Amino acid sequence: MSVSRSGLAVAAALSLAAGVAVAADTKKPEKAPAAKEACYGIAKAGQNDCKAGPGTSCAGSSKVDYDGKAFKLVDKGTCVTIKTPKGNGSLTPKA
Repeated sequence: MSVSRSGLAVAAALSLAAGVAVAADTKKPEKAPAAKEACYGIAKAGQNDCKAGPGTSCAGSSKVDYDGKAFKLVDKGTCVTIKTPKGNGSLTPKA
């Protein structure tokens, strides 16, 4: 029995295509982005995400480090564990 070159080429191409299909199926699904929450009192001056109290507009508008009225978005569940020189982060604005 002799196998023609074109027959070998077809067999090799089908084999390769099957391997690519299997590799595509085993790809892990993308992770969903982590849930975020606003954490007050942890942002350095000019690095807040939004809401920096009276006289400010929004992101990057905080004038002082660790302003209790300015927040930074952090992974949900981590805010109150973040330590700063002025204390821990807060889920609500600080005076």
